[in-house]
Amino acid sequence: MVGGAVPAGAGIGLRFQHHQEVLATRPAVPWLEVHTENYLGGGSSARTLELIRRDYPISLHGVGLGLGDAGGIDMAHLSRIRDVVRRIEPGLVSEHLSWSSVGDAYLADLLPLPMTEEALDVVCRHVAVTQDFLQRQILVENPSTYLRFEHSTIAEWDFLTTVATRTGCGILCDVNNIFVSASNHGWNASDYLANLPVAAVAEIHLAGHTVRELQQGAVLLIDDHGSRVAPDVWALYEEALNRFGNVPTLVEWDSNVPTLDVLIGEAEQASRYMERTRDAVPA
Repeated sequence: MVGGAVPAGAGIGLRFQHHQEVLATRPAVPWLEVHTENYLGGGSSARTLELIRRDYPISLHGVGLGLGDAGGIDMAHLSRIRDVVRRIEPGLVSEHLSWSSVGDAYLADLLPLPMTEEALDVVCRHVAVTQDFLQRQILVENPSTYLRFEHSTIAEWDFLTTVATRTGCGILCDVNNIFVSASNHGWNASDYLANLPVAAVAEIHLAGHTVRELQQGAVLLIDDHGSRVAPDVWALYEEALNRFGNVPTLVEWDSNVPTLDVLIGEAEQASRYMERTRDAVPA
């Protein structure tokens, strides 16, 4: 098995549509990332991932743990995640800075948190529980958001930085999410990057988004992972590389999933940015 660390190259999100083609053609990508929840039940998909894992380092990206859930971590869900971690032995494990359940009701979305001291304590407690249970560091991803809470008192980048400082977790810096949220809320995306701790950023995500026109000339950006990475996001990605260096970068594409060669082409574009950054560093 390949196993081990995820390399500082540009990988792709592996979706079911591409399982068999990846097995058959072994494309020249350095690593792959999958959504953890797609493999909790075992079965043929998990067996296929085990085969693919023989040739590629794997990152597990969770979407359902709910680090910000007020009711606490669902330990049964976390136990299933641990089973997948033990089976796949991923190089990276990540989750979102979000909440997704109320009582017994699970809301199939990554919902935004109020940026408050109370929410910060909840997230830090849940990250600590998760890392202790898995016996490994996790990465926490910044969200894409479409509203802000009036009673928020902490800037999102400071919130995320404090979570990393208190718990020892890493940060998954989603550059597209930063661009989307900054555009929706009037933030400065470059300032967001500048306020994240360099040493904590262990992975970068890139994806496409949709621009929706609203009334009176306003626009709303939707993080739908359904298109190529936008030029403005590529520019922000170059800023991120100049700040954080060449960390593992992942191209996500979850709706209107294209052919594998299109997805690999986006990863190759990210690789060219990484090569430029590497060449610019003095020897």
